[in-house]
Amino acid sequence: MTTGAASMLTMVGLSHHNAPLAVRGRFAIPADELPAVREAVADAFGAGAIVATCNRLELYVPGDHEPRALTGFLADAAGVAPSLGERYLLPRRDEEAVRHLYAVAAGIDSMVVGESEILGQVRGAFSATVAAGADHALLSRLFHTAIRLGRRARSGTAIGHGALSISSIAAQQARALVPDLARASVLVIGAGEGGRLAATALADHGVGSIAVSNRTASRAEALAEELGGRALPYESVGAALATADVVIAATEAPEPVLNTGRVASALVRREGSPMLIIDIGVPRAAEPAVAAVPGVTYRDIDDLQEVAARHAQARAGEVATVEAMIEEEAASFLEWWEQLRIVPTIGALTERAESMRRTELDRTLRRFDATPEQREQLDAMTRALVRRILHDPITTLRQRGDREVYLDAVRQLFRLDDEASPDDAADGAS
Repeated sequence: MTTGAASMLTMVGLSHHNAPLAVRGRFAIPADELPAVREAVADAFGAGAIVATCNRLELYVPGDHEPRALTGFLADAAGVAPSLGERYLLPRRDEEAVRHLYAVAAGIDSMVVGESEILGQVRGAFSATVAAGADHALLSRLFHTAIRLGRRARSGTAIGHGALSISSIAAQQARALVPDLARASVLVIGAGEGGRLAATALADHGVGSIAVSNRTASRAEALAEELGGRALPYESVGAALATADVVIAATEAPEPVLNTGRVASALVRREGSPMLIIDIGVPRAAEPAVAAVPGVTYRDIDDLQEVAARHAQARAGEVATVEAMIEEEAASFLEWWEQLRIVPTIGALTERAESMRRTELDRTLRRFDATPEQREQLDAMTRALVRRILHDPITTLRQRGDREVYLDAVRQLFRLDDEASPDDAADGAS
């Protein structure tokens, strides 16, 4: 866009690319708090969309805003210091922000390249934006085109063929580290989306038994029924650890559920039998120190990134194809925005010219007694004259890429922003 032009879109965000797990955990906003935060976006900025997943937190706001206002808002929502927001919430504007959301929806910005879960999360983010009354015409166009691109990337390329996800990688790690998964006992702590997907992937591999525990008992019962397992009261997690060979920890709790004391106690009762803990919670569901407990193998979400990186290398060629799709879709979006942006100026210019035409025509007709036929002919002639005069300026506005300069020039030359009436302008020029 033209240097100095007002931005159409301001965005800030962090992800696994620029923020370590400990920082991402501090910015994690609990799912039950997000509706209120989205409503607060509407109050603060008029409109805005939040994309929140286990590996990213992003805020998209239409218009030209100071990034500090957006980083401060998200920092406040997450309960962290504004300075932390300014350090990790990276700003993007206009084309860069558009391309970024397209890359996110297409799955090429994910920790696991090509994973399909993110597309549903982008769709859910915009649906939640609408429900919170924080939507806007630009956001609607942006998210709908992002979702469409995400579908096209997966149907038109092999980016999603055989794609893994963090949840499926977690199950893969369990298969690799537990010799006899068919006889293993699995404990799932957290019945949210991450826990459900990881548990489902393990169930598909034929684990011996699955127990599910969650703060909300009804959610644990629903997931346990879906998996053919059993639900456990949340207070029973400590006791259940003693019989668990594999623990999938996927809570959204602000504090770790698994501490070293609880895990060490379980290992004593297991009499040396090893335990695998896969922690896909953000923030962490387990203290990192549990990795030092004898007999425990601990993997957090960043440990799974090595597997994800190998997966990405196999899809490098598909990424280039998807990037070309992103460029094409971004160009189309920007063209739509430019056309939308010039419509008010063209409308104001046309209205101003038509108002002046009618005023001058009425003055002229009052000076002599014209027949109805003459009046009709003069009206048609002046209409045609105005159309011809405006044709080139309007065509230039629609065709030029650096339209901001032309929009400003037209509005100033034709005094479109003046409060004076066309009659006043005409009298001043006479």
